[in-house]
Amino acid sequence: MYKNKWVFLLLNIIFTILFFFIFSSDYNLLNYINSLFYLCFVYLLIVLFMYTAKGGFFDGVTFGFRRFNNVILKQNDHLEEWREKPLPSEKFNVPFYQTLKFQGLALFVLLLVLIILYYLL
Repeated sequence: MYKNKWVFLLLNIIFTILFFFIFSSDYNLLNYINSLFYLCFVYLLIVLFMYTAKGGFFDGVTFGFRRFNNVILKQNDHLEEWREKPLPSEKFNVPFYQTLKFQGLALFVLLLVLIILYYLL
């Protein structure tokens, strides 16, 4: 990902503004808040999925399917290569996760600020 997280955040905000101008029928603060919510929701959904995978939740399921596939297909794999394949929690990319987490949280904070402004104005 990008080395500078603030530049990437600025690109996300520009993308949200473009998304707002292209798909919004009325140009007001509420529709911009909705556009920002859609992007923020995608980021937070991906981060929560990655957090679950990082914790090893899918490791048992993955190992079970690999073992089931080996037994059903009756492969005579003497090295049992399926046991040495890395599990999802072992293939976890921490810098990518940290970048997505920062972007999701920063967009969420911006979303909260805009919602507060909307209800105060």
